[in-house]
Amino acid sequence: MRKEYDFSKSVKNPYAKHLKKQVTLRLGVDVIEYFKVLAQETGVPYQNLINLYLKECAHSGKKLTLKWAS
Repeated sequence: MRKEYDFSKSVKNPYAKHLKKQVTLRLGVDVIEYFKVLAQETGVPYQNLINLYLKECAHSGKKLTLKWAS
């Protein structure tokens, strides 16, 4: 391994900004705990699991049905 590397001719990845975007979400403690337990079982970080689940919902066109108590 070299002591120094020359990055002066390096080029930024033009696709990097399309990969993921940081956002702030307010999730219930129970939801976070559920995914953290699932993360321990699978070995996949819980934030990745949440992303994978939401991606699956988006690709399948899953719709949420809400029923308010009257």
